[in-house]
Amino acid sequence: MGHDISGYNKAGNEIAYARFSMGNYNAIILYNLLDAENYYAGVSGSGDSSTFSIQQFEKALRAYKQFYKNGDSLSDSDSLTWDQKQIHTFIQNCLATAKIEGNVKVYFG
Repeated sequence: MGHDISGYNKAGNEIAYARFSMGNYNAIILYNLLDAENYYAGVSGSGDSSTFSIQQFEKALRAYKQFYKNGDSLSDSDSLTWDQKQIHTFIQNCLATAKIEGNVKVYFG
């Protein structure tokens, strides 16, 4: 079991992915940043998906920066953990796609 969270563009291509083991507390951080706690099912995601807007990803990125006290670029801090980097990359990739397409579908597995 574990958390496999994927972002998809309108063509159905995966544009972002984050993986957390079932006991990894960092999973709930990503759920919280996305305001998606209702998709958290303990040892894994709920198996449901939702569509997120540009504004939701911008809000998530601001919350990420506040939570981790991080700049715009991963190169700003070499002290980020693997999970911090994958959370940042996930949000950034989804935001970039949402800016082009208007929204991104996120699956919580």
